[in-house]
Amino acid sequence: MGVSMGTAKMWVERWERQQQHYAVDREERFTVIADVVEHVTAGWVRPLLLDLGCGPGSLAARLAGRMPGAEIVAVDMDPVLLELGRTHHPDAARYVDAVIGGDEWTDALGLDRPLDAAVSTTALHYLAEPTLLHTYRRLAGLLRPGGVLINGDHFPQNGSPLSELTAHVGRRRAERSRAHMNEDWDSWWAEAAQDPELADLFTQRERRRAAQTGGSGGDHLTAARHAELLRKAGFHHVTSVWQFGDSRVLVAVKD
Repeated sequence: MGVSMGTAKMWVERWERQQQHYAVDREERFTVIADVVEHVTAGWVRPLLLDLGCGPGSLAARLAGRMPGAEIVAVDMDPVLLELGRTHHPDAARYVDAVIGGDEWTDALGLDRPLDAAVSTTALHYLAEPTLLHTYRRLAGLLRPGGVLINGDHFPQNGSPLSELTAHVGRRRAERSRAHMNEDWDSWWAEAAQDPELADLFTQRERRRAAQTGGSGGDHLTAARHAELLRKAGFHHVTSVWQFGDSRVLVAVKD
């Protein structure tokens, strides 16, 4: 049995508040990503967008609202978040269950034409550096010339003093917005795990997590290192278009 609309709405709304705990100026970052996508797809009748690590559809829903003519494919490996997205934002995207960077993961997307944009927020840092490079190469092959890869995330600076400074600026901004008072990641997951409607999904989630292998993620990688990997993957034009603290929107354009 699927998740009810009321349950999905509650948990997605709590997810949105919980994420504000971490993503500095999260709504502005979403808006900037949509600005870039809108710009590079201007004049395209039915642009094709890929949302990487979509979670419960937060970014996909905002893009669908801005660009109702777009076709959005949203991919994630978490059965809990995918089902919440499918139920609460059913018309925003076509949701795909796949492990980004895994074997043949792009085959699962079912794409019928080149992508105009691939977007991600606070998701690609889970990938180890070799997997990240492989993923960037795969995305370069999926994008049309002039298409973009947009990654909104927290990127540490080179050197401890600068990293501490940018992180501090972000924390102070969160405190002024009172976002730090929202429930955090651990408490959201702990509470959601107690919901009987989500029990089967959590069983699937734990089974998958137990089967996972691989190295640590790339959350220590600087924006400069990401740019190096992107260029190595075939993206020759890479820049940050927005930054607050260590939160950035990094854009790579395919020739």
